[in-house]
Amino acid sequence: MSSVLSKADKNKNEEDKTPVEQLLEHANTYYHFDRDKMALIAIASIIALVGLFQNNVTIVIGAMLLAPFIGPIYAFTINTAVGKGKCAVRNLSQIGLYISISFLISMLSTLVLETRFDLSLTHEIMLRLDTNPVYIVMAVMLGLAAVISFSKSISEGLAGVAIAAAILPPAVTAGIMVAIVPHEAINAIILTFQNVIGLMAGGLIATMVLDIVPRRDRECTFARKMLARMLIALGIMIVVLAVVAVSFT
Repeated sequence: MSSVLSKADKNKNEEDKTPVEQLLEHANTYYHFDRDKMALIAIASIIALVGLFQNNVTIVIGAMLLAPFIGPIYAFTINTAVGKGKCAVRNLSQIGLYISISFLISMLSTLVLETRFDLSLTHEIMLRLDTNPVYIVMAVMLGLAAVISFSKSISEGLAGVAIAAAILPPAVTAGIMVAIVPHEAINAIILTFQNVIGLMAGGLIATMVLDIVPRRDRECTFARKMLARMLIALGIMIVVLAVVAVSFT
């Protein structure tokens, strides 16, 4: 078959799919653990570490450009909205793995650097120790905007950078603090959780705004119940994190 016909068949198949099916197909690309993305997370974490210690926001922004955090968060919101619990849980494990990689890489790197250099807490690092509850609200709004733009293929790159900005620097800062000043690391850890939970909650709200639901009534009912339960769970975690953040402010 010629390439022209193949392309025409592909376009026809895309047209036959409903918007929900297209979103699910996109989300399914994030189902499997990707070694290349994990490598990018590791590289981005090292770059962010350097930027934070150098107090250089440009380097930190460069690290955000590399970190592919938006994929599993987007997939989590879509899979939750359509009631695919197993896939959503897998996406959650991906998010956890990516954050763990950033944390461990930064902690181990800091421990190594500390043996050769006199490391100090720069302004960029100190910024990631502020646990003001308002950041949770900002994370929810960011998650809402990012998933809407990602679903509509509007400024996907910018949405990805925005998501990475909310997760990568705090996670790297948490690793740095555990290595240098362990008793003060809790602030960076709280901020990381605030942003992640807020992003997921905002993303789920976006699926409600976009009315992303399965086509069949039975599946739709199950999906709505799953979405409601997840939003309640995230809401409780947001309240708890806000209370904890106030106690550490």
